Amino acid sequence: MSNLVHYSLANGVATLVLDDGKRNALSPQMLGQINAAFDRAEADRAIIILTGREQVFSAGFDLKVMKSGPLNALRMLRAGYLLTARVLAYPYPVIVACNGHSLAMGVFLMLSADYVVGTRGDFKISANEVAIGMTIPRVAAAVLRNRLTPANFQAAVALAKYFSVEDALHAGFFNELADAQSLMPRAYELAAEFAKLDMPSHTKSKRRIRSKLIRSIRRSVPLDLLDALMVGVKASMRSKR
Repeated sequence: MSNLVHYSLANGVATLVLDDGKRNALSPQMLGQINAAFDRAEADRAIIILTGREQVFSAGFDLKVMKSGPLNALRMLRAGYLLTARVLAYPYPVIVACNGHSLAMGVFLMLSADYVVGTRGDFKISANEVAIGMTIPRVAAAVLRNRLTPANFQAAVALAKYFSVEDALHAGFFNELADAQSLMPRAYELAAEFAKLDMPSHTKSKRRIRSKLIRSIRRSVPLDLLDALMVGVKASMRSKR
């Protein structure tokens, strides 16, 4: 299996680079390697910086897998949805350096981090499920609601709005913006700043304020998978008519 997540560790900071050579689709293989990288970083007691490749953070779930059969699709969805809870509860700070476009599950993964730095440029940020004929999953809605301003939450979910990076900053997708050349240096500056925190207090505090959200996500996963299964069944029935 190819290496889709590149891991490096320096000065207590684990840098995870998503790179499938294309749009960083969150396939089962990619999701498995992200989880493995989080396991490794946790064993290293490391702050995490998560980023993407060549102007793409992630375009979301792998649509080829979605079309390959219900079992494969459900396994991928389950892994992606549960990853949001994993990131939200990670015991050390998680920084996303969003280096470009981020869509759908890529957005939900990004917004599960503690701090998100976006990149100035002609990039789009969107939870585009409604635009492609999907009802927003409960897990996705919970993650979006946790970060976005109320008006922008409505626009993101119900209208599948595509946000420019400046609009995304004001909406709550990003904590700040950086130029492309200063994105990773800024992420490392933040990691050095966050390393001064008392980590047990950091862990306990963020798990305390996110406990309801994390429980909601975990309860919602089976319901979202059932929804996805029913959509697939209905589509199959239509195709046989």
